[in-house]
Amino acid sequence: MSRPPAIRARRIAPHTRFAKETAHVMSEVLKIAVPNKGTLSENAVSMLREAGYAVRRDPKELIVADPRNGVEFFYLRPRDIATYVGSGALHVGITGRDLLLDSRSTAKEIESLDFGASTFRFAGVIGEFSDLTDLTGRRVATSYENLVGDFLAQQGVEVDLVHLDGAVESAVRLGVADAVADVVETGSTLRKQGLEIFGPVILKSNAVVIANNADAPGVSTLLRRLQGVMVAHQYVLMDYDLPADLLDKASAITPGFEAPTVSPLRGGDWVAVRVMVPREDTNELMDRLYEIGARAILVSPIHAARI
Repeated sequence: MSRPPAIRARRIAPHTRFAKETAHVMSEVLKIAVPNKGTLSENAVSMLREAGYAVRRDPKELIVADPRNGVEFFYLRPRDIATYVGSGALHVGITGRDLLLDSRSTAKEIESLDFGASTFRFAGVIGEFSDLTDLTGRRVATSYENLVGDFLAQQGVEVDLVHLDGAVESAVRLGVADAVADVVETGSTLRKQGLEIFGPVILKSNAVVIANNADAPGVSTLLRRLQGVMVAHQYVLMDYDLPADLLDKASAITPGFEAPTVSPLRGGDWVAVRVMVPREDTNELMDRLYEIGARAILVSPIHAARI
């Protein structure tokens, strides 16, 4: 009568242990919010792919698991990401700094990314406004009511905020507002509506990584990978040969991230130099190096980096 229970015990124990181990692994999966559409989404997905993560292939996918890297991606409306992360439902998110501030979420910015740049300004009828205080008591239309409201409160200016979703440039012409607060690039769209920019910059925004707890497992790895992608975007490797006695001059032109890597060439009079240089300065630096006597100047892209 005692044997069957013993057999059952031996069968149940491995299953119970597996369940506990699985629960432990699942509890450490890093949950990451990613914009589901627009330019923020396109750039974020591209960056995550370059960082070695498995991203969605079908734009209709809402959740993508990447067990190899211990992460799970949730594709959400950009405006909702800060709310999800701030609540603790998700650990990390990629969104715009403007959206983070407008949400008034408790999530914190932990890394600035190299895309999604935008500038927020005030605009009104040409000649009607010259200073921020001219807005006192007037109607200001914006899609970022909290962001603009907090900025004006800090400046001590009271206005009547009119919340609009989407483009706000037509609000003045249609009589909904006296001025607008919105993203401005060249200002040409505003000028077509008879408006001009005035007052201080409200905010310079770009894509950012936000977190509820920056010390959560996996966050530091994610940041290192994204930082490596940004380095790859901003720098290239430059190799060149030159006489050894010109090394100091060459190093002044291309000091590198820390210092150039220098190797002697056969014969002893020349050296080979490898150095990281800003991508946008590549051709200017090649010209300057050639002028002082460097030759065999080659440039190679960086696909990934850890600095």
